Amino acid sequence: MHILYVEDNAMNRQVVRDMLDVAGATMVDAPDAESGLRTIEEQDFDLVLMDIRMPGMDGLTAIEHMRAMSAPKSSLPVIVVTADTSADLRERCEAVAADDVIMKPVALQQLLASIGRVMAKDRGAAVMLD
Repeated sequence: MHILYVEDNAMNRQVVRDMLDVAGATMVDAPDAESGLRTIEEQDFDLVLMDIRMPGMDGLTAIEHMRAMSAPKSSLPVIVVTADTSADLRERCEAVAADDVIMKPVALQQLLASIGRVMAKDRGAAVMLD
């Protein structure tokens, strides 16, 4: 599985990279939404992990831009990874067609469970990560 993580905090990117390595997935990272969108255009991914609060363009706006891309990029599964605890978080994520939301700090089981749910929904079958 090839995953893009768009996150401005280098430590958070490394922690998730280590978790995905354990699971047998590969990860490319982008430090901001603009470079994340360019990376999506340039490479093929199975899934995108997207932070919400980043300098410049926020993650929800980036998801809107991604959804406006041509297929198949527009339908990439997206999991929002955030520390945002606002009451309307899920509604805002659903409004941009994010597939799931997980909270920081990210736990390995939480991350793998979310990826499994999203990929099963996207592909209509269970996805196994180590």
